[in-house]
Amino acid sequence: MDAATSEPRLLTHRETQVVILGALLPVFMGALDNTVLASVLPTIARDLGDLHNVPWLITAYLIAATSALPLHGKISDIHGRRVALQIAIGIYIAGSLACALAPDMISLILARVLHGLGGGGLSAIGMVILGDLAAPKDRARYYGYFSIVFASAGACGPALGGFIADHVSWVAIFWLNIGMGAIALVLTSTLLRRLPRRERPHRLDFLGAALIMAASVAAMLAMSMGGVRYAWGSPPILALAAAALALGALFVWRLLTAPEPLIPLSILGDPVARYAVLAHGLGWAAIIGLNIFLPMYLQSAMGYSATTAGLALMVIMAGVNTSAWAMTALIGRVARYKLAPIIGLCVSIAAVLGLASQTERMTLLVLEALLLAMGIGFGGIPALTTVALQNTVAPYQLGTAMGTMTFCRGLFATMTVALFGVVVMGGVTAEPASIGRAVAAMSAADFARVFYAAAAILAVALACVVLTEEKPLRTGITEGAT
Repeated sequence: MDAATSEPRLLTHRETQVVILGALLPVFMGALDNTVLASVLPTIARDLGDLHNVPWLITAYLIAATSALPLHGKISDIHGRRVALQIAIGIYIAGSLACALAPDMISLILARVLHGLGGGGLSAIGMVILGDLAAPKDRARYYGYFSIVFASAGACGPALGGFIADHVSWVAIFWLNIGMGAIALVLTSTLLRRLPRRERPHRLDFLGAALIMAASVAAMLAMSMGGVRYAWGSPPILALAAAALALGALFVWRLLTAPEPLIPLSILGDPVARYAVLAHGLGWAAIIGLNIFLPMYLQSAMGYSATTAGLALMVIMAGVNTSAWAMTALIGRVARYKLAPIIGLCVSIAAVLGLASQTERMTLLVLEALLLAMGIGFGGIPALTTVALQNTVAPYQLGTAMGTMTFCRGLFATMTVALFGVVVMGGVTAEPASIGRAVAAMSAADFARVFYAAAAILAVALACVVLTEEKPLRTGITEGAT
């Protein structure tokens, strides 16, 4: 690759499309791993004889990916996007291999941590690459590609995972990851060579990443074991809670004192940026949580196979993609650009409440209608919050602001998945010999509480959108910062 220059040459539209093609597969892989295990968690629990720890297969990945995400962004600033993406893919492949060879649940959870350390950089660096390629006023035309790939991967994950588990083995999911990773390495080595380089020195806040990871693990251990293996007021649970609080306080201290903190608090000082980040993160947290626990509901409470459960969720993809594409075009053309996404989010909340109220007597037709309404209603929120954030920060802060939004989305999703896992697993007690019966015993009432919690999270996101000032969208900006 040529040496970096102070004023990199702008790429043509065709060259830009080629570079974006090289970034889309890593984005797909990163988003896919948020949900691909959702429909096979009961199968993994039966095969490995461990039901209570199975939610950790999702949360361990999310914790590691979220904690590593800002580090990947800064590595890309120091060494270039292509090198950083190849490092992330390499770690991701190593984690996939460890998962495929894991002999028991604990080994698989630890392997998912390594998996997440690589996976965290796949989607994040893709969005940073978009900032390198196009001026702010032109980004909407390319953002649609990333939005569709991200949403499609998340929605296809349960269906793909369920199909592989039913017809091959859940272990094959990780061998597939290794194959996709190898292809991604080839694509990034060739198609990203024309990517402009804008390297700059940075300090990597490994301490901050370790503190947030340790605090998250302590909090989730307390939630997952409280009321199941230990009483809520027992010394182990109280010690874990105290550790989570202490580590969380140290993380905040690190944010306030580090030369380059993991999350720049100055960005969140702007009310528009703060509410946009909260709405974006909370909204996606609810949707990701539903994508993970809806397949479990369909299998345990409604008796569907893993494949059918995964396929049933693909309607969410259709709704989100259709709405996101339409809203991206609409937001830049109307003065009251918040109105349509707010109405849509109200529809999404009503659909989730419908899910909660119908869990005991759900039919497939009603389920599909509610999921479609949920997807269409939510699809405008990512576009709105992204535009609002980019519109309020200075151009040189754009990359930092987007990194903060992505980090918070991952953190909120991690905590939401952990919370949903506590709600569903809290009342289940089973020895390895009766894992199958315990999975089947997960009641519709438990999942109804998950759906009500998701609706509440979406309602908080709605409040944040309403509180976001509707500033006129800036025009005439010719370049942004990454």
